[in-house]
Amino acid sequence: MPTDPFGRPQRRQPPDEIDLARFVKPTIAALVALFVLLAAVQCVYTVEPSERAVVLRFGEFQQIAEPGLHFRVPFADKVETVSVEVHSLRLPQETLGADRQGAPGEEALMLTGELYAANVEWTVQWQVLDPEKYLFAFDRAGDAEAFSRIIATASRSVMNRLVGDYSIDEVLTSKRGEIAAEARQATQAMLDQYDCGVTIKALQLQRVTAPAEVKQAFDDVVAADQDQERLESEAEKSRAQLLNESEAERDRLIQEAQGYADRQQAEVDGEIAALRLKYEAYRAAPDVTRQRLYLEAMQEVLAGVSGKTILDADLERLLPLLPINPEANR
Repeated sequence: MPTDPFGRPQRRQPPDEIDLARFVKPTIAALVALFVLLAAVQCVYTVEPSERAVVLRFGEFQQIAEPGLHFRVPFADKVETVSVEVHSLRLPQETLGADRQGAPGEEALMLTGELYAANVEWTVQWQVLDPEKYLFAFDRAGDAEAFSRIIATASRSVMNRLVGDYSIDEVLTSKRGEIAAEARQATQAMLDQYDCGVTIKALQLQRVTAPAEVKQAFDDVVAADQDQERLESEAEKSRAQLLNESEAERDRLIQEAQGYADRQQAEVDGEIAALRLKYEAYRAAPDVTRQRLYLEAMQEVLAGVSGKTILDADLERLLPLLPINPEANR
């Protein structure tokens, strides 16, 4: 047995024996630091401008956080972010067939009120207004893709019903806007029944076509409707032009008639004034006025006579001889 310098036997430690006391405190300190770090990370979260955050405390709704930097209780609060952007959905989802040119598939076929088939495609734009209701309305409602399938189901149900209320001509041409507006309102009403906090921002019909077998005939119908609208527009334009011209002519004739009436009224007023002056003169001097009027009348009568012979009314016992042939006496 080995001895120390003083001759005492020296005890050897086993080679595999480790002093664990040296590692306990550093390990505990590292765990505490890790816990503090995780707690600090859990305390802070950020909400993007296009998001809203639903804060759950032990699974119960606490509040809705607006965009910005926020704090939460670590290990107690759970934050679910919800996008409030406008989502766009093209329906039917299986509309495009296998060909790359986008030929309508069977999912786009709908029956009209006349039991004709039409390929109907439309888009739906939706947005989350109430993140709390949106998050808990349905199972996995926080998933935008899952909620898109819910909206697609509701919108397709509404669109099939509405297309069945119209004729195929109305679906293809004149009632497209009306169908889209009714579909938006009906889809919104269906979602409101589930109180899911979602609003339908817009619904637009994108492409409504007849099946390939009768597409040419319906294209001719659409072209005829367009020609009818064009001719009606031209006729309305011509009508407005003719109406303007007739109104201008009417105004001109009215003005001419009014001018003629004013002139006639002025002439009549002048004649009346002249007669009144003559009457006043006659009252003042009847004999003189009567003689003057006689002379004026004779002047007007004799003004158009070429030859005149004047006889004295006081001539006695003399036969007046009138020249029978005035040319012979020259």
